Amino acid sequence: MHIHILGICGTFMGGLAALAREAGHRVTGCDAGVYPPMSDQLRALGIELIEGYGADQLALRPDMFVIGNVVSRARLPDGSPKYPLMEAILDAGAPYTSGPQWLAEHVLAGRHVLAVAGTHGKTTTTSMLAWILESAGLSPGFLVGGVPLNFGISARLQGQAPGQPRPLFVIEADEYDTAFFDKRSKFVHYRPRTAVLNNLEFDHADIFDDLAAIERQFHHLVRTVPPSGRVIVNDLEESLTRVLAQGCWSERRGFGGAISDFMALGEASDFEVQQRGRPVGRVRWSLSGQHNQLNALAAIAAAEHVGVDPATACAALAQFQNVRRRMEVRGRVAVAGGEVTVYDDFAHHPTAIRTTVDGLRRQLDAAGQAGQRILAVFEPRSNTMKLGTMKSQLPWALEHADLSVCHTGGLDWDAAAALSPLGARAQLAGSIDEVVQQVSQAARAGDHVLCMSNGGFGGVHGRLLESLQKR
Repeated sequence: MHIHILGICGTFMGGLAALAREAGHRVTGCDAGVYPPMSDQLRALGIELIEGYGADQLALRPDMFVIGNVVSRARLPDGSPKYPLMEAILDAGAPYTSGPQWLAEHVLAGRHVLAVAGTHGKTTTTSMLAWILESAGLSPGFLVGGVPLNFGISARLQGQAPGQPRPLFVIEADEYDTAFFDKRSKFVHYRPRTAVLNNLEFDHADIFDDLAAIERQFHHLVRTVPPSGRVIVNDLEESLTRVLAQGCWSERRGFGGAISDFMALGEASDFEVQQRGRPVGRVRWSLSGQHNQLNALAAIAAAEHVGVDPATACAALAQFQNVRRRMEVRGRVAVAGGEVTVYDDFAHHPTAIRTTVDGLRRQLDAAGQAGQRILAVFEPRSNTMKLGTMKSQLPWALEHADLSVCHTGGLDWDAAAALSPLGARAQLAGSIDEVVQQVSQAARAGDHVLCMSNGGFGGVHGRLLESLQKR
C-alpha cells in the first residue's frame, strides 16, 4: 500500500510513518516547515518528504491519504485554503482516513495494546513500560510521542515473543482530537487490553470546554477495554475517580494512594515498591520528582498484566534512561567560579512546569546543592497557554524557581500582570534574542537554566550555551 501522510513531521504522524515503512508500505508525506529531528529520522528510513500542502500532490495517487490533526479547512486572509491539498482530496473523492484510524486497522489489530493516557507523563510512562517489556524479553512494538533514550527511536513494530498469545504494542494514548473530520480523542481508536489512566486535569482549552468534557472522553476509552483487560488508575486523582464511577467493566488496579494495589515508599530517586502492602522490589535511578515515582508505579502495574513480575520491572527501571527533552542536559559551560548547566524539558502545562521545577529542586537538595539557583525559561506555546486559560496558575507553577524568564512573543494576554505575584523574580522577553540576553546576563556559577516548551523554542538552548561561552 502507498500512503501519503499530511502533517508527517509531528511526533505521532512521524512515528506512524516509521511503523508503516517497517511494515513494508510505501510512505511519502508532506508538512509545512519540514524540520529535524523527525525529518532526519524519516529521510533515514527512505521516506520522501514534500514541503507544504500543494494540491499538485494529488498526482501521487496513493492508495490512501492519511490526515494528521494539524490539517483543517481553515482559510487564509485572502480567502484561499490553508491546506489546498486537503481541498483537492475532497473534491476528487480520493480515499482518506485519520492517523489513529489507519494505525488501528493496519498496526494494532490482533495485538495486545497497552495504552498510556493522562494529562501529564504519557511519553515518559509509555517509554518506561516499553523498556520494562523489552528488558523482560517480550519484544514489544511501541509508538511514543518522543524519543526514549534506551531505544533511540520513537516507534517500531516488533513481533510476537515466545509464550505470548499476541504481539505486544505499547502506545502513548493522547486525548487530543483525531482529525478535523473526527473530533473524538485519538485513544478511542486503540482498543487497549491494558489501559493506564495516569492523571487527568483540564488542558486543551482549544477543543474542550471544561474538565467534564475530557472526563467523558476518558470514559469512552474505559468503555473499549475488554472484560479480560485491566484499567490501571492513579488513586490520587479525583477526576479519575469520577471517570470510573461512570462504569468500569474490566479488572481495576490502583496506584499511588495509601491503600492502592501499587505503592511507593521513599524518595523518588530511591524507593521501595509495594504490592498490596507487600514489598516486591526497589527502584534506584537517576530520575527525580514524585511524578516519575507515580509514572513508575503505573508502568509496573501495566507490565504485570502481561506477565512481568514487579521485581523484574523494578530492575529494568534502574536502567531506564528517560526520554529526550525530559530534563535533558543540553550542555554545561564553565564560568568564573564554576559552571552553568542548561536543560531542555517539554513541560508546558502549569502543573508540568511546577513538577519539573520542583523535581530539579529536590534533586539539587538531595545532592547537597541547595544553594544553587534554578532559572526557569519558558514559552506559553501550547494552544491552551496561548489562549491564556491557565495564566493565573503560572506564579504557582514557577514558585520554586529563583528567576523566571517568559518568552511573550505571539501572546495576546498580559504576561506582566499574570506573573506580577513573582515580583522581581519574573522577567519578560519579547524575542528569543531577548531571552538569550537576559538569561546570559543573569546566569552565574552553579546556576541551572531550565528551558521549557513543547516546541523547538527557537533553538534557545544552543544559543544560550554559545552566549555563555562567549561571556
